[in-house]
Amino acid sequence: MAVLAPVTGSAAPVPRKKRLGRVLSERRTRFGLLNAAPVVVYLLILFVYPIFSTLMLSLKGENGGFTLHWYADAFRGANLEILLTTLRISAETSLLALVVGFALASAISRLKPLWAGLAMLVVVVPHFISALVRTYGWIILLGDNGVVNNLLTVLHFPGAPFQLLYNEIGVVIGTTAVMLPYTVLLLYAVMKGIDRRLLAAAAGMGAGRITIFRRVYVPLVAPGLVNAGVLSFILCLGYYLTPALMGGEKQTMVASLIDEQVMKQNQWNGASALGIILLLLTFAGLLLLRLLKSAGEAVRKRGAAS
Repeated sequence: MAVLAPVTGSAAPVPRKKRLGRVLSERRTRFGLLNAAPVVVYLLILFVYPIFSTLMLSLKGENGGFTLHWYADAFRGANLEILLTTLRISAETSLLALVVGFALASAISRLKPLWAGLAMLVVVVPHFISALVRTYGWIILLGDNGVVNNLLTVLHFPGAPFQLLYNEIGVVIGTTAVMLPYTVLLLYAVMKGIDRRLLAAAAGMGAGRITIFRRVYVPLVAPGLVNAGVLSFILCLGYYLTPALMGGEKQTMVASLIDEQVMKQNQWNGASALGIILLLLTFAGLLLLRLLKSAGEAVRKRGAAS
């Protein structure tokens, strides 16, 4: 009787084109592509095409040829100072929003659900009021004869009244008030998910409050801090209204410069270059966020492995 030898060779791999054709021939795939088509068209028309058009306009010279003049112009002289001012104010705003937002979110996370919901309502509802109304409200509060200066004068605070408007202090206060709801929401979501038994366990092992805060609490809320800080920084980069109304000439930001070049100078090419630079800065912030998340996950994995 003949004995059949076992087949030792593996099946031939299916070519990539055949696998792709097989996937596309499935009914579920065709249905998914059909549903995704309107969204893709929407993104192409309203996002990709305008960005591509802005990029091409920023690379177009006055004679119609290719040039990098507008980008070089954005990184020298007064334009460079405005760009650095924008980065500085955005960093100051994100830092102040983190400090205030951390304190608020930490306090709210310790409240009972009913009171926590009411507190979050107080934090979030002002965000739905017109930004123009909120900005004028801050102008009334921080003016030379505003509520803040009058209160400090009545209390005989040294140096009162202070110049709180039309300088960097006023701009940072106004932009921080705008970014604060985002910061509080992100931090509150992270803090609410922390298992308080971890803090109690650290206290039971003899750790003091400062040690618990530094070694246990802060590492647990670190992802929320990173997300909130980067989000506030990115949003503040392109903010226009508050710096324009509450700042002075030295607090001009890139958004105001773009408005001036378009509305007053009719210089669309330079404004397009500045817009692309802001877009690249936004992408850089998102890339930094991703790198920080990857680094944090790597640290946690090493800690778990050890």
